Amino acid sequence: MHVVIIGLTKRAFEPLEKRLFSYDDINGDPVETKHKALSPYLFDASNLRDRHLVVKDQNKSLCEMPKMITGTQAIDDGELTFSEDEAKAFLQSEPAAEKFLRPFLGADEYINGYARRILYLKNALPNELRAMPHVTERIHKVREFRAKSKRKSTLAGADCPAWFLVEVVPEAPFLVVPQVSSERRDYIPIGWLNPPIIPNDKLRLILKADLWQFSILTSRMHMAWMRAITGRMKSDYMYSVGIVYNNFPWPEASEAQKEKIRALAQAVLDARAKFPDATLADLYDPDSMPPDLRKAHRALDAAVDGLYKRGGFASDRERVEHLFALYEKLVQPLTARAGKEKRKKKT
Repeated sequence: MHVVIIGLTKRAFEPLEKRLFSYDDINGDPVETKHKALSPYLFDASNLRDRHLVVKDQNKSLCEMPKMITGTQAIDDGELTFSEDEAKAFLQSEPAAEKFLRPFLGADEYINGYARRILYLKNALPNELRAMPHVTERIHKVREFRAKSKRKSTLAGADCPAWFLVEVVPEAPFLVVPQVSSERRDYIPIGWLNPPIIPNDKLRLILKADLWQFSILTSRMHMAWMRAITGRMKSDYMYSVGIVYNNFPWPEASEAQKEKIRALAQAVLDARAKFPDATLADLYDPDSMPPDLRKAHRALDAAVDGLYKRGGFASDRERVEHLFALYEKLVQPLTARAGKEKRKKKT
């Protein structure tokens, strides 16, 4: 059970001084701080023009970064997807289907180092499909499942039951961010996957990313922003494209600074590569994280912090307060435009 206790009052009776109790250790004692203004996210808002500022969903990055999308949605009622054992058993009765089975990964598979399989049949010829009775039986069941839906898009997909309803099949290496990740980790395990892997809708991905995007997204700055505003599943983080990624204030950097950051990001990947048999769950568990990997992350964190503020930050709260001030500047043109449109409607 999670409990948040917030003292609320009408603005007319608002106390001049707000008291905030924070826990560095959930099982320890709180630390009290006093503030003239608190944001809705419970950090100091004295450097904001609008202390009631709330992050709103955006359909693209405010900083014009590469688009982040959600992976494939098969909407197949499980008929096209298999565990490894299920795939082996299926191929015994339908060996011709082997060339159509591809690795199918979501957040859990990616973090914990295993794969499911999915039948990718978009390029299958009609005669190939008809020659595989066990495959066509599954396609028929997908058609029946979609035809019972009340959603128009799913109903329309019943006409093409061998195809995914939302298809995302990358043809080059792609950057992935798990939708759900444990709150115990200091960092969401972000990284790259390669074709023929098909990502499912539990992964967020950037199709044309380089080490610059990876370095900033995996940094302490971005992790602090994510923790402050993202949704949760139980207490685990649920990474949101529209809220977290699209609203994130990216730092300004020269090409020389970017190259330095890319080198530090590569050091993180190199530290991971020293443990080929370890899963990302192993590497990012705070109790088993290798010292070299932690050291590489901290070097990257310090460099990214320096892009935002000379001398860096003493805490994640300071990072979030700084980022919100930048965010407020980013959304001012949007807020002004919305105000104008609202006044036009009234007149």
